[in-house]
Amino acid sequence: MRMLNFSPQSCTATFLGREKRFLIHAELRGHPVTVHTNNSGSMLGLLRPGMDIFISPAPSPARKLPYTLELVRPGKDWIGVNTLTPNRLLQKAWTAGMLPELVGYGHFQAEAVRGASRLDACLAGPQGEFWIEAKNVTMVEDQVAAFPDAVTKRGQKHLRELMELARQGARVGVFLAVQRPDGLCFGPADYIDPTFAELFWLAVDHGVEFMPYVVHASPGGIALGHKLPLISRPQE
Repeated sequence: MRMLNFSPQSCTATFLGREKRFLIHAELRGHPVTVHTNNSGSMLGLLRPGMDIFISPAPSPARKLPYTLELVRPGKDWIGVNTLTPNRLLQKAWTAGMLPELVGYGHFQAEAVRGASRLDACLAGPQGEFWIEAKNVTMVEDQVAAFPDAVTKRGQKHLRELMELARQGARVGVFLAVQRPDGLCFGPADYIDPTFAELFWLAVDHGVEFMPYVVHASPGGIALGHKLPLISRPQE
């Protein structure tokens, strides 16, 4: 089921290069254009000069860069790289009743605050609250969808905050939008961020619920797919 659509003014361009973290150089209809990307990760293995990218118009005409990077196609499949997509998809899936984990919660608060913690969503219902952080997954190694693709101090902080909320008795989880179709399971990228990986398994022990779902991304829109199992835990 398609959950998110792109603006009709969105279009395909040709990727030329990346400058710093947030600037993408591309060619659109024979002319150079600079595109904004909100993805601060490395996008490891995804950016190849000459490949197709899919860009959407900026929501405000006053913004300096006229387009935002939505999808890349380094091979035969489109891969979603907009890091806001998981948040939008989470709320849409809740509204549509597409995520079994969220059934029964009647209220959705985005960018929710509890104490010193700000998380992507807090759901509330008769059963209490469910605090959720949303992450975008674009890397697959040996058929394992993995996060992160660069060391993430922010991601480490979120896991610590979720574990603290779990210790206080709250239900907590991480929604992982796996925006490519070739992963058979999900696991932390210990070969990129060993601290995050250590915190990941500690979070599992503390009751943090990890919800990795395949996301089918294309210029036609974003659709929610099946849930992936977690990779087997490494032996000590």
